[in-house]
Amino acid sequence: MRELKKYWRITLGIVAILALIVLPLGLNRYGLFILSQWAVMTIAAMGLNLTLGYAGQVSLAQGAFVGIGAYAAAIMTTQGMPLVAALGVSILLCFAVGWLLGYPALRVQHHYLAFVTLAFSTLAFLAFRNEGWITNGIYGISNIPRPTIFGFPTNRPLPFYYLCLASLGIVSVAMWWLIRSPWGRAFLALRENPIRAQSLGVDTRRYTLMAFAIGSALAGVAGTLYAPLTQYIDPVPFNLSLSLDLLMMVIVGGAGFFFGPFLGAMIAVLLPEWLRFTEGYYLMLYAASVIVLLIYSPTGILGILDRLATERRTKTASALRASAGSSLEAAP
Repeated sequence: MRELKKYWRITLGIVAILALIVLPLGLNRYGLFILSQWAVMTIAAMGLNLTLGYAGQVSLAQGAFVGIGAYAAAIMTTQGMPLVAALGVSILLCFAVGWLLGYPALRVQHHYLAFVTLAFSTLAFLAFRNEGWITNGIYGISNIPRPTIFGFPTNRPLPFYYLCLASLGIVSVAMWWLIRSPWGRAFLALRENPIRAQSLGVDTRRYTLMAFAIGSALAGVAGTLYAPLTQYIDPVPFNLSLSLDLLMMVIVGGAGFFFGPFLGAMIAVLLPEWLRFTEGYYLMLYAASVIVLLIYSPTGILGILDRLATERRTKTASALRASAGSSLEAAP
């Protein structure tokens, strides 16, 4: 039975990957832009899912790290440097700043930590807006070039979408390995009970800092892709609303579930587009859908599926125990 479920999961995964590769061939420029944006936001949400869903550390600064990565990519690529170099700088910069931001998490938790990260998000936005000598202030940075990968230009929407999709695939494989490694188990122990984890020898201080640093670095990766995707950036997209959107993606999809950010980003990015046929009501319907979902299941979409699967396993186990008990009673 388990082997059958495993094959079904593999089959569904292959079908989903093929759909993401083949179906965009028939989309227009705007459709490809929306799918590329979904891939970029999924990467950022995966970083927040590591920090919040697996390590249990609340952060409202993920959007700021996307902005740091985007500005690093925009500044470097407009000066003629390759996007790969900008990616390396973004990862290192966001990792270092995320590590430093993790220090308050060693002293405060829950909503207090949320206020600390909120303050950093506000500080980053003010820096993007006011430090015009490097960010060009409210005028932003335009004409951001798209890269050439192994001799293949990505100036057109379809090749750049495949670049975003490939980046999402690489990040997904790395995240899959991480959460199943000893580091991933340490993050889960940190989320469930930090005191018990420390008593078992887990260095809670180091893993708290690592959760922030790695999650922030993934936001930097997303920002590095966001800059050439839009080819123009200014401070407005990186205000607090982006951090709240990413937080919603993680919670709606299912915090602590590997595929939670995929579903959450799909709802946050694609659902408003699917509801545009309602004209002026689509944002209200979108907000109402999210509210009803979170009231019904605070653990998100995958939380509903996990709860149904748990109930099914419980009923099956109860039926097997009842059957075994009846067999023992009927035995002479």
